[in-house]
Amino acid sequence: MSGPDVRRYSYRVLWSPEDGEYVATVLEFPSLSWLDEDQAAALQGLVEVVADVVEDMVAAGESVPQPFTERSYSGTIYVRTSVEVHRRLVMEAAENHVSLNQWAAQRLASA
Repeated sequence: MSGPDVRRYSYRVLWSPEDGEYVATVLEFPSLSWLDEDQAAALQGLVEVVADVVEDMVAAGESVPQPFTERSYSGTIYVRTSVEVHRRLVMEAAENHVSLNQWAAQRLASA
């Protein structure tokens, strides 16, 4: 049995002023990272680490995270908020002549 194609995970490479190097991270494995002076090498180093981790997980019969891009989403989000925020959002939606749901979706999309 094999795991997912590790190249499909959600990687990000950013400059780290504290480390003086690029740091690569991956959303599906938040505890993993890789530092390197070269941006591409930081990414490649992390991809190799993730491949090793996935291989070990598969060998141990553990559940391997599915890439975020390959997961199914319903499009439904339930959010609890304060009475004050709820009131403000309802008023803003009314001012913009849209439903609260449409207003919340627009606000989330632009966040």
